[in-house]
Amino acid sequence: MAGSAELHIMAEGLRFPEGPIAMPDGAVVVVEIAEGCLTRVAPDGTRTVIARPGGGPNGIALGPDGRIFCCNNGGFAWHDQPGMLRPLGQGPNYSGGRIEVIDPATGSVEVLYDRCGEHRLKGPNDIVFDPNGGFWFSDLGKVRSRDRDHGGVYWAAADGSRIVEAAFPVFGGANGIALSPDGRVLYVAETETGRLWAWDVEGPGVLRKEPWPSSNGGRVLCQFPGYRRLDSIAVTAAGNICVATLVSGEITTVSPAGEILRVVPMPERMPTNICFGGKDMRTAWITLSNTGRLAMMEWDEPGLRLPFN
Repeated sequence: MAGSAELHIMAEGLRFPEGPIAMPDGAVVVVEIAEGCLTRVAPDGTRTVIARPGGGPNGIALGPDGRIFCCNNGGFAWHDQPGMLRPLGQGPNYSGGRIEVIDPATGSVEVLYDRCGEHRLKGPNDIVFDPNGGFWFSDLGKVRSRDRDHGGVYWAAADGSRIVEAAFPVFGGANGIALSPDGRVLYVAETETGRLWAWDVEGPGVLRKEPWPSSNGGRVLCQFPGYRRLDSIAVTAAGNICVATLVSGEITTVSPAGEILRVVPMPERMPTNICFGGKDMRTAWITLSNTGRLAMMEWDEPGLRLPFN
């Protein structure tokens, strides 16, 4: 079922914004991947750079002590023309994937993880904290002209003491990641296949695995129709999953049972992220990355309030 609401542009001129965080004062923090920075957008649209980690800051989340935890993909190459900025794959100055911790007050950047065991992180993409203070994150992998890395799903402790490879591989790239309201189900969007995956969470870093022929132990919750690539996801208070849907340029709401409930068209092909905030959690902020805009609209149901927000 299609739906529509009025979309308001909060900021323009951003360099491929993603990863919005709704702040308590009404501001929104986004990454500008092509600029290697984190930017605070005030309610009046005023922009302030709060940190410059370099590489490719991607998904971000508020964590303990007001710090921002950042998935850094290491950097992209870019196709850049008026009104159309998009990533092309691994950048010429690719600096390796990592998880960073950023102090928004000082702009200081600390690398928390850059590997899991003997395996380097390739392109960390999105992040969500669990109810116990650890976090799950996705790794999209990196794409090159003739080959690509497999994606994967990880869990890590916020103090830097432990990291676990929880599901691997996600062949088409693990992108958006989110938890159900009770924390018992982990959702991951696979970009290139248009699949939304689900795993039951058994504990920190432990996912219940489905048997073969599942390649990564997950179950396909929803296979999107036609040519649709999937980006970031956010969960509502009722447990529905809102998926930023590329190519078709939509935000798609999927039920926990895998049914497509609602499709909201966006004014470009790459709406990459959605987050919720406001007093009633019914304000949605959406990044329109091709055209460098941060938009907002009233949503049809309240979003889930995340840990540390």
